[in-house]
Amino acid sequence: MVSGNRHVGEAADAVVVGIDSGGSGLRVALARASDGTVLGRAAAPGPVRTGPDGIAAGHFLESALPAVAALRARVAPGRPVRAVAVGAAGMATLGAELRAVLPGAFADAWGVAAGRTALAADAVTAYAGALGARPGVVVAGGTGLIALGTDLAGWRRADGWGHLLGDCGGGAWIGRAGLEAALRAHDGRRGGSAELLARAEALHGPAAGLPAALYPRTDRPAVLAAFAPEVAACAGRDPVAAGILGRAAEDIADAAAAACPPGPDRVVALTGGLFRMGEPLLGPVRAALAARLPGVRTADAAGDPLDGAVALAAGLAGGSARFPGDPALLRVL
Repeated sequence: MVSGNRHVGEAADAVVVGIDSGGSGLRVALARASDGTVLGRAAAPGPVRTGPDGIAAGHFLESALPAVAALRARVAPGRPVRAVAVGAAGMATLGAELRAVLPGAFADAWGVAAGRTALAADAVTAYAGALGARPGVVVAGGTGLIALGTDLAGWRRADGWGHLLGDCGGGAWIGRAGLEAALRAHDGRRGGSAELLARAEALHGPAAGLPAALYPRTDRPAVLAAFAPEVAACAGRDPVAAGILGRAAEDIADAAAAACPPGPDRVVALTGGLFRMGEPLLGPVRAALAARLPGVRTADAAGDPLDGAVALAAGLAGGSARFPGDPALLRVL
């Protein structure tokens, strides 16, 4: 009787940790394990480094553990951590080290039991935050871009291959296309944009110095993506900028169509910072989606990837698995 009451009290007091690691930085949240109510959020500056072996687990922990410790001291002092869910950009293709290291690190730091750590591609946490446990497809756009669909029995993925091989229509893709148009104008080649050239030089200095300034940077995708809003700002009066966003919209719709599961009652949602560029991008995207996915309903994203990480962690704390596992996309360890 006493031990049972203690167990109930501990469950009520426990928290879960959600972590979202993307191209622009790392964010953490603490929530009640009993119902997923978020108690507080915090951010750690800068993206987690990627090395020859993939996402650097040591650097991830250097950012995440202090951020969670400070947040826990502020909003949940003394409360046990019942479960953790991490959504990380690149987890699907570059996350082997994270999967090997993080469960043990969370057990050491917070006493998280085996089977209570979920490691997910950021597209999975984006899906969970945007649509919850219902069939459809989510396009997660930020520095990169990936479309992920599910019928709740399995996953369908399109793109998310990184800024060198894919992420077509994402922030780095748009920014790179905008800077290319700037250099075309600098050279006097067709397809150039004098307005984008002026904006590029205002941000980065003389155009001829762009390669030397950009290529050595380890955060090159984020730097490229930072130019995407400049493209959107020019699109209303610059046909080259508008054309870049039109091509991005077609790529976004192609990815959504490839990932969308068959069947009735499907829904598509857009999530991520890319779509905060507003109508210059959203208008072409809506038109492209209507053409590529006729009959599929669109919905506003209910939450963001950090909300999705919290939802996954709360599900683990309650012993429920609402989404299908996948060796690359979602593992519980």
